[in-house]
Amino acid sequence: MDAILVVNAGSSSLKFQIFEIIDGKPEGRIRGQLDGIGVRPRLRATSDGRVLVERTYQPAEVADLPTAVGKAREWLASLDGIALRAIGHRVVHGGPDYDRPILIDAMVLDRLVEYQNLAPLHQPNNLAPIRLVMDIDPSIPQVACFDTAFHRGRPETADCYALPRSLYQQGVRRYGFHGLSYEYIAERLAEIAPTKDKVIVAHLGSGASMCALGDGRSVESTMGFTALDGVPMGTRPGQLDPGVVLYLLQKGMSQQAISDLLYRESGLKGLSGISNDVRDLLASTDPGAKFAIDHFIHRCGLNAGLLAAALGGIDGFVFTAGIGENSSAIRALLAEKLAWLGAELDHAANEAGATVVSTATSRIKLLIIPTNEELMIARHTLAIVGNP
Repeated sequence: MDAILVVNAGSSSLKFQIFEIIDGKPEGRIRGQLDGIGVRPRLRATSDGRVLVERTYQPAEVADLPTAVGKAREWLASLDGIALRAIGHRVVHGGPDYDRPILIDAMVLDRLVEYQNLAPLHQPNNLAPIRLVMDIDPSIPQVACFDTAFHRGRPETADCYALPRSLYQQGVRRYGFHGLSYEYIAERLAEIAPTKDKVIVAHLGSGASMCALGDGRSVESTMGFTALDGVPMGTRPGQLDPGVVLYLLQKGMSQQAISDLLYRESGLKGLSGISNDVRDLLASTDPGAKFAIDHFIHRCGLNAGLLAAALGGIDGFVFTAGIGENSSAIRALLAEKLAWLGAELDHAANEAGATVVSTATSRIKLLIIPTNEELMIARHTLAIVGNP
């Protein structure tokens, strides 16, 4: 079969999907991931609910992402009947240069390397598989699909900081992230709730952000120049007074130490002192766990108000991504914060994980819509490389 391979590389996992090209459209066939890199590596892939492979490794066997890419490639190469047309990659930061998916060459790759410091948890890992494929088989077309692209095109008044204009021209601006997820949700909303023109989407996972959609387009988002901004995350603090960073520098903390603090030791992990995983925190009786959850909900509620103001009111609110799709407890807590906007949660529907979790009398529709970043990447990749 003619196929597109989609790669979504993170700090401790490598997700991939194979999409068959049918009548000019990508259809998901195989979904897999190699997670627990360097700790408890496990390769697992399924097709139509059938497990194709489930293999564990010793930590030293898959100690880093490039090795994980190699292991996944070995398994994929063992599959018969797949004619790979191209590989699509999620790349978190496109900087000021890239406002749409692009075919990757050496020049593009070099440019994307320049944005690694703006997304140190993601960008290096996003680029590692690209570099490896270039070395192994440079004839395979590779396409970069950016998390920042969906938010481009907003007015400068929304995207700029109150800094000298010269810095904006250099690329210091509010980009927004999770764009592939928001793009998919915007498409699904057009099918599920076509009359809802003003919607807040909460992409809540280990990385979390929220976006105001007006007529399916990004109007405002909680993340800015980097993926540190906005609501608290698993290990990132969210919105932070820049004076805190100046204070830490003045106290003698190194740039690297501050980076590690903000990207790896803050957020739910830092607040709770227990874990960056919401499931662990909800199950814990430790006061620190409850405090971290309460802070997370408080900040999400505040940001919902900001986004509602940007839209001039809202018709709907969407929960998506790992926490948003799977945690009925977090949805219930956040719905309480939306009561002033007229939100009423249907608790039975929420516990059941229904698509619509608001009551019939709720002034805004509350929805659970599973995201599919990989499908968006496959579509963009196919659009660039063309059909066979």
